[in-house]
Amino acid sequence: MRKLILGTGMGFSDISVPEQIVRIKKAGWDGVFTGWDEENGNRGFRDVIDREGLIYHSIHAPFDNIHTLWEEGENGERQTERQIRCLRDCADANVQLVIMHAIIGMERCTPNELGIERFGLIFEEARKLGITVALENTEGEVYLEALLNAYSGCLNVGFCIDTGHEMCYNYSRDLITKYGSRLVSTHLNDNMKITGEKLTWRDDSHLLPFDGLADWDGIAERLNKVGYKGPLTFELKYTNKPGRHTNDIYAHLNFDSFVALSLERARRFDGMLN
Repeated sequence: MRKLILGTGMGFSDISVPEQIVRIKKAGWDGVFTGWDEENGNRGFRDVIDREGLIYHSIHAPFDNIHTLWEEGENGERQTERQIRCLRDCADANVQLVIMHAIIGMERCTPNELGIERFGLIFEEARKLGITVALENTEGEVYLEALLNAYSGCLNVGFCIDTGHEMCYNYSRDLITKYGSRLVSTHLNDNMKITGEKLTWRDDSHLLPFDGLADWDGIAERLNKVGYKGPLTFELKYTNKPGRHTNDIYAHLNFDSFVALSLERARRFDGMLN
């Protein structure tokens, strides 16, 4: 059985991250990943995780305004510095894997040398700190491709497959196979594909596995084919995106029951893998 990892921040804003960690452990998960605490750093999370005997799998870098890395001006410079501060906080918390987006925004599709150079500065700082950066598939797949191609020789730059993003943002193109040699992490979740007149970020519902339209047999087969042996990391949401009702099926659940049900689904998917 692989290690099963659950992300905090599932939509239960009334429960602090440290309290979520304690209750995730009680439910039976092996580890967690968290976001970056930009104000305080993540050492406090590390202390709770260690006390609970969990794995601190990874930290998700901030992705709001990540598009400015590809744009001229001071905003892009500040964003570069911000991502590097995140990496340094991760190193301080002794976390060796950071998940990062290459872009945000459905309308953007023109990667350039400036962005590639700025990401290069971030990747080099990560290398010095002993951190692997896993780039996640999101909207704007061309940015992911540009970065993985540009830094194909960097051993600390890899790929994180988000199965829900693959379904909606990437129109179910097989990115697991395409980038399988670079695959270092997963964000496993489900969705209903396009739920409005056109694809938007509201379709990224992060349902529990088997509650949407994902082909979980196919996902397992593809992960097996590329030889992925790492932990299974789940990024799931209790709450709806604005104007959507896909996650209403969890309305009767509290935090503990949602986490417990999530673990049942995680174990079910784990059983489908080699």
